[in-house]
Amino acid sequence: MRLPHLLVCSVFIFFVLYAPQPLLSLFASEFNVAPAVAGSLMTATMLPLAIAPLVYGLFLAKINPLLILRIAMVLLGLSCLLFIYVPSFELLLLVRFLQGLTLPAALTAMTSYIGMSYSADTLQKNMTLYIGSSIVGGYFGRVLAALFSDLWNWQSFYYVIAFMLICLALTIKHSRFTNPAKQSQLSPLDYIKQLKEGAVLKVYGAVFCMFFCFAALLNYLPFILQNTFLITNTRDIGLVYSGYLIGALASIAAPWLLKKVPSPWHLLTAVFSFYSVSIILLMSHQLSLFLIAFTLFCGAMFVIHSTAAPLVNKISKAPPSVTNGGYVSFYYSGGALGSLLPGVVYQYHGQTAFMFTLLAVCLCGLSLIMWAYFEGKNTTRG
Repeated sequence: MRLPHLLVCSVFIFFVLYAPQPLLSLFASEFNVAPAVAGSLMTATMLPLAIAPLVYGLFLAKINPLLILRIAMVLLGLSCLLFIYVPSFELLLLVRFLQGLTLPAALTAMTSYIGMSYSADTLQKNMTLYIGSSIVGGYFGRVLAALFSDLWNWQSFYYVIAFMLICLALTIKHSRFTNPAKQSQLSPLDYIKQLKEGAVLKVYGAVFCMFFCFAALLNYLPFILQNTFLITNTRDIGLVYSGYLIGALASIAAPWLLKKVPSPWHLLTAVFSFYSVSIILLMSHQLSLFLIAFTLFCGAMFVIHSTAAPLVNKISKAPPSVTNGGYVSFYYSGGALGSLLPGVVYQYHGQTAFMFTLLAVCLCGLSLIMWAYFEGKNTTRG
């Protein structure tokens, strides 16, 4: 499978995940449910994403990832058609939950294929391109869903997603699969044990902290803009999210940045520090400074993501499918908790306390990276 084909598949797969987000108020009105209940359409998909990838990673360790990707994309395409025709909100939630169970198979299959097919600098470059495609899918999935809904109706975009997913899936040619390093003789418990290496777990923990902060800020950004800056127009709020696109440019720069530093650990330490500074700046009540800080925050997050994903593939002794399954599980676990717990702090204590909470979690991530680096350095010397 050619990399451009995989990247296009990635964009449409992320459309499935993020398309409902700008339509939540429409669903609330159409199905006569409260806004918080409508928001559960995102929660229903995020929860399986936090749990299922590691299980799928074990499963994929012995199966051709491209075959799994093809099946998952067909199922996602069919689920989009089902999403259009279900008559009740409860069934919408069920379809979203089923999509949440299917998405990890597709995501883990893609990262596993890249991890198995490439190595060294090529692995870093192609994993960075994959992460860039996920950014594009996340941004335009939201924008196009809102645009199609405004011009025609919300169902029209789901027809497009379903058609493209099925067509792209049918064009995937899954060549003969060779299980690397004779891993097929290991049991699932053996695979899990291979992830217990300290450095891998510390990177996973740092990724958890990274996405905890990111999910929290993006979820509660509209409330901060409304309450602190008195921005109530949804179009203006949507424009602020455009800072998210900076992440795509920043992630593409990750390989270049890696050439300027002694190791990925040095880059992660520097960018986590930058991430922390951007959170401090986000405490500002001056709109221009807040918007600059938000853009820097997004860029830092995606550089961390683009560096950490290939790093765990290099240092992990587990099969790529298990390694990437664990990565995706920690990533979305951070997102699931980040989209919930900091909201309680914001509700009762406001923007500054909310940002201090994110800063504390971010500093935990920085500490984990530094711990892994110095531990590895001491081990090498010993």
